[in-house]
Amino acid sequence: MLDFKTLLELADLDPVQCLIVRHTPIEKSLRRVMPWLVVERPDLFQAYQQIQWSSLESAMTKAMYFASFVAQETGAATYAGLYRIGSFRTLDYEEYRKFPGNSELESLGMTGRQPDMGECLAFELDKLDTYADWVGRLVITWPKPYQNWWRWATKGGFAVAAIDHENRFVRGMPRWDDLILNWRELQNLPASWRATLAQWRGIYLIYDTARQAGYVGSACGQDNILGRWVEYSRTGHGGNVALRTSLPADLRFSILQRTSPDMETGDIVELEASWKARLHTREFGLNRN
Repeated sequence: MLDFKTLLELADLDPVQCLIVRHTPIEKSLRRVMPWLVVERPDLFQAYQQIQWSSLESAMTKAMYFASFVAQETGAATYAGLYRIGSFRTLDYEEYRKFPGNSELESLGMTGRQPDMGECLAFELDKLDTYADWVGRLVITWPKPYQNWWRWATKGGFAVAAIDHENRFVRGMPRWDDLILNWRELQNLPASWRATLAQWRGIYLIYDTARQAGYVGSACGQDNILGRWVEYSRTGHGGNVALRTSLPADLRFSILQRTSPDMETGDIVELEASWKARLHTREFGLNRN
């Protein structure tokens, strides 16, 4: 059976010099967006990899290559790219806080370093073209114990389980009535999801989890639901009075009802009013009209 070590050798890379890392964020919100970051925000994904916890940090000072994978299911890992490890520098806590990408990653759920954790290293990573066409498609088995999220390429078997036709990092959207997004996810939507939301019009709900109150809105203008939600992702409130006092990180976005693309604007406004009445978002929620 073909093993990833063999693929490294076929690319004239020494497995002895290579680390294989299976990114498995413990934070649920970050775990959800991680596959999207590989495709849509490679800069942010690289920033995530440049600073590691102590055990992997130490290994990276000795390795030459860094094979990156993402955990999407138990016992497997999906290829996210191969990097040459370059120089590194030491960061104190203030420098860590200022490191490009860290604040945005923390807003996506990443557990950041604390002041009492001491210094850390930030590595230069040069992405290689090796098997670039297989990013998101190449799947390897991940040996037990699964909680060991990184290994030297020579320590364990990494059998190639599949090479999919489609990119596993950008799956099709959930059904419209299963879709629930937080504010940061709105800012990192896959392009295919954005294209779909631009075609959908209808009634949506924004729920503030801290205030335990909802806001009902409608979308039938330019870019439909995407157009409205992009505005919320940009400002956090979309110009709505009550939402100005909400924290964007507390907001959840979902669709209450999709409508026909031929429905008249006036009919959509009436439908929006009906949902406000049924959900009591004027009396007990965040609607002010």
